[in-house]
Amino acid sequence: MRPAALEWSVDNCTIGAAMAILGEKWTLVVLREVFNGIHRFDDMRERTGIPRQVLTNRLGRLVDNDVLRRVTYREPGSRARDEYRLTEKGFDLYPLLVAVREWGDRYLAGPEGPPLDMIHRGCGAPVHAVLICEAGHHEIVPRDVVPVPGPGARRRTPDSQPAHR
Repeated sequence: MRPAALEWSVDNCTIGAAMAILGEKWTLVVLREVFNGIHRFDDMRERTGIPRQVLTNRLGRLVDNDVLRRVTYREPGSRARDEYRLTEKGFDLYPLLVAVREWGDRYLAGPEGPPLDMIHRGCGAPVHAVLICEAGHHEIVPRDVVPVPGPGARRRTPDSQPAHR
């Protein structure tokens, strides 16, 4: 039996579009640093070892896509430089980073455990990424989620090109 998903085009897939911006290792590392309070280019280079040109390119892509914004600062006696701050669009990526960290903690952490905990500032309890539905059901497991065509779905046509996303 042919999967129903094959009837629908992925030409306007928002996962594919998001991965065009985020789908490279160093991009998520840059976002991790900014979420951890590292905002300056040289500090990011020192902490991560990202090659200078790669970091320049990743920061530029995130700024161009309104995930980060540049904020000019000047140290006394030095030239003006930029810091990188999250936009609202950038802040909305935080659950993604929490989910990636949790996956890494579960499958990739060493025997001593994960190197980072994330806790709720208000109460000190650990923070987790969970699936919930609009009806209020919490902690839904992936096998209980069914993808269905959304309002922007387009049926594939016989002459549709293979998707690049």
